[in-house]
Amino acid sequence: QVQLVESGGGLVQAGGSLGLSCAASGSIFSINAMGWYRQAPGKERELVATRTTLGNTAYADSVKGRFTISRDNVKNVVYLQMNSLKPEDTAVYYCMVTTVRGSVYWGQGTQVTVSS
Repeated sequence: QVQLVESGGGLVQAGGSLGLSCAASGSIFSINAMGWYRQAPGKERELVATRTTLGNTAYADSVKGRFTISRDNVKNVVYLQMNSLKPEDTAVYYCMVTTVRGSVYWGQGTQVTVSS
């Protein structure tokens, strides 16, 4: 089992920045990828960014050049720095972890609201 605790998020004006962090505990030796998804009202949950233990990253096209994912493999924390935020970035952001056995764990979610 992996437990995830998220922090960060909140309310920001368009063009501003926010940072999210997610700390993993438990069976952390089995973690493969860590990342972030988001879900806006009335929409499906979508990938924002992921980073594997080896450092491979993937971003949604809508956030490329604005968001940066980073990871501290020693502390088992994943970060998401969000710059140049837009109202369409408003969503609940969920931390996600996958293990080498293919299990998926989710954080409780944190609200990000971007006002125009």
